[in-house]
Amino acid sequence: MTQLGGSVVWMAVRGPWDYWRDTVDQMFLILKQCWIPMAVSCTFFGLGAPGLQGGNIYAMFGMPERLGSFFIMASIREFAPWVNAMVVAGVVGSAITADLGARRIREEIDAMEVLGVDPVRALALPRIVAVTIITGLMDIIALCFGLLGGFIAAVPILGANPWAFYNSLFANLTTPDIWGSVVKTTLFGLIIGIVCCYKGMYAKGGAIGVGRAVNQAVVIAFALIWVVNVVFTNILLGLNPEIQVFK
Repeated sequence: MTQLGGSVVWMAVRGPWDYWRDTVDQMFLILKQCWIPMAVSCTFFGLGAPGLQGGNIYAMFGMPERLGSFFIMASIREFAPWVNAMVVAGVVGSAITADLGARRIREEIDAMEVLGVDPVRALALPRIVAVTIITGLMDIIALCFGLLGGFIAAVPILGANPWAFYNSLFANLTTPDIWGSVVKTTLFGLIIGIVCCYKGMYAKGGAIGVGRAVNQAVVIAFALIWVVNVVFTNILLGLNPEIQVFK
């Protein structure tokens, strides 16, 4: 997987850049498949776990509007990127693995290699670049819907003042919170693309092997995302200690 990732990154920056046409098509396909389930998941996840659970704790102290500052940590830094990556891995990652795995067992990839066509450049490169870029861009949508879930929990349900919720949110929101969330989610997309393309291109064992490869790809992608999330979050907080001070 590491070798495949290095090859793809080198091909992407070296050129030629004729792969962008397929990449753009893949990006629109990913956006069409993912944005609705991702928006619904982020909204209701934000409403349920950090919204109602965290909001009830703030309401006990008579300050439910402070839920706005809490959602910087809960949604922007953690839950929105995580839910976004889970949806992309489950919807798009599994589809990529199944598609490439089917091509492998039908010997299409073997035929490409015999004809001198690099399957990594023709098949894996556009998919990995598309998943990486669109996952990072969809994080902006995920943040908006995650905050919407928190707003619903704080204002209509817990009775917080909406302008106090906004003031609490924007008084604590910083630029590292935003770019850190987008960069982290982009890394999640890169992990999903590399793992799923690798498992699909090297699937074996017929149709059963393709199903096994899909299962392994999603599980490995989830595990790597959690590990990278821990490392990235520690680095972000260590380099920007001021974002841990709530006003």
